[in-house]
Amino acid sequence: MAAPSDHASELIMRAARTLRHRFAVSLEPWELSPHQSRALRVVAGRDDLPATEPLRVSALAEALHIAPRSATEVVDALEAKGLLERLPDESDRRATCLRLTEAGRTVAREVEEMRAAQAETFLSALRPDERATLAELLRRLLD
Repeated sequence: MAAPSDHASELIMRAARTLRHRFAVSLEPWELSPHQSRALRVVAGRDDLPATEPLRVSALAEALHIAPRSATEVVDALEAKGLLERLPDESDRRATCLRLTEAGRTVAREVEEMRAAQAETFLSALRPDERATLAELLRRLLD
């Protein structure tokens, strides 16, 4: 019987933690937390959200799977860094929308490039066919 640390589930968790840690360390030049980086991604229109429309804070909270108050804290930090701006929602005066600033678009693009490079480095031990198999197996597990 395999040692508990050799079970597939534990290996998946260790690989995910390793990738997340490397990514978090790589965010240091931008002085961003992983939550802030993910928020930039969402506001930039990644993760199945349109980039052309401003995004409500409530939609950001939902996309990040965090409480609205926590989303407000993330937005406050990104706004203080000059990466996002709050706008009034034209269809609901009670709501606030978010839009990346020019600096925010630049940082979002740079972070996305770094993220892709980190993933490439992490997966470089695998041949292309092994990467494809791994992706297929992970998709099957997530479905």
